[in-house]
Amino acid sequence: MPQPTPLSTFAAGARDTVPMLVGAAPFGMIFGTLAATAPLSGWQSQLMSLAVFAGSSQFIALGLIAGHAGILLIWLATFIVNLRHLLYAATLLPHVRHLPRRWRWMLGFLLTDETFAVMNGYYRKRPHARLGHWYFFGSGCAMYVNWQCWTLVGLAFGAIFPGLQAMGLDFAMAATFIAIVVPQLVRLPNFGAAVAAGSAAYLLNDLPYKLGLLAAIVVGVGTGLLMSRWIALGSVTRENA
Repeated sequence: MPQPTPLSTFAAGARDTVPMLVGAAPFGMIFGTLAATAPLSGWQSQLMSLAVFAGSSQFIALGLIAGHAGILLIWLATFIVNLRHLLYAATLLPHVRHLPRRWRWMLGFLLTDETFAVMNGYYRKRPHARLGHWYFFGSGCAMYVNWQCWTLVGLAFGAIFPGLQAMGLDFAMAATFIAIVVPQLVRLPNFGAAVAAGSAAYLLNDLPYKLGLLAAIVVGVGTGLLMSRWIALGSVTRENA
């Protein structure tokens, strides 16, 4: 059996991310469509995808910009929404800690919900993969190129098909997130975080400026961290008993 090379491992990461690309495609196209009618020029909207590369944050920022919200509120909202990436990074850090800083920065920028789901599964099966960072790079690059392409498609056709976002294409992204979340619920902290965040989102749904969603994220992240710490302390106590 031939030994894996950086190029073959990169290609494997991109290949294994294809199902996630399919789910993200309508999401990117809808963002581009909405951006085409927002108070931003086309190049500014595409630049947001190129530089931010975070779908949820981009949607929230776009809505706040359209509502003439202040820059501080936009910054705070996108910051809170992206806090979940700290948990993703903490989970994957043991596998990339040894890499040079330039690698960690690049992989950190490319880290998304979909890439985390792919990499979490990969490292569970291959915790000591020598070329795992190339697999990570391939998965992240595939998602990045996919997002840019579909944003551009949405921008190009948004003015021609202004009702595109109302055609139910966003269900594909919801299905993708279900596929990402459900396998993670086998761990108690993850399950507790999902229940807490879902309950908070439902109860606070009527708050303006998506504040209910932001509060749900904080509640979910806080619950997950507290439960993880509680379980870790319980394990230490049992070992010392």
